[in-house]
Amino acid sequence: MSVTFSLNGKPVTFDGPDDVPLLWAVREHFSLTGSKFGCGIGMCGACTMHLDGAAVRTCVMAVGHVRGRAVTTIEGLPTDETNPVHQAWNELDVPQCGYCQSGMIMATTSLLARNPNPTDQDIDQTITNLCRCATYIRIRAAIHAAARRA
Repeated sequence: MSVTFSLNGKPVTFDGPDDVPLLWAVREHFSLTGSKFGCGIGMCGACTMHLDGAAVRTCVMAVGHVRGRAVTTIEGLPTDETNPVHQAWNELDVPQCGYCQSGMIMATTSLLARNPNPTDQDIDQTITNLCRCATYIRIRAAIHAAARRA
């Protein structure tokens, strides 16, 4: 069955089963590979994208769930000076291996859209993505830096 939705601001149609995980549809069918597969159970956050502006784990979300909705991947975010999250991430050298970073950036962008001045507690409660390199101190610092820039 066909599923039509907006992907990074453009209308797209996925022709396949409705129960395919959104992550796989985006990576394999639309060749947008910035969002990563980490755990397959929605726990690690490497697969985080935005659905209608909210951060969601897409390895466990069926593509049929996004019919008629707006999906944004890491490729859909600006990478220039208009994006305070990217600026802060680069300035503070947040990534170590980098695998989790697209999910972290997507979760952070969603957080800052809803809460432009988050506390450490807000960050801890909202950014539940895992980083195997344990760069959490730099991630927290970058979130605060991005909030100050925005």
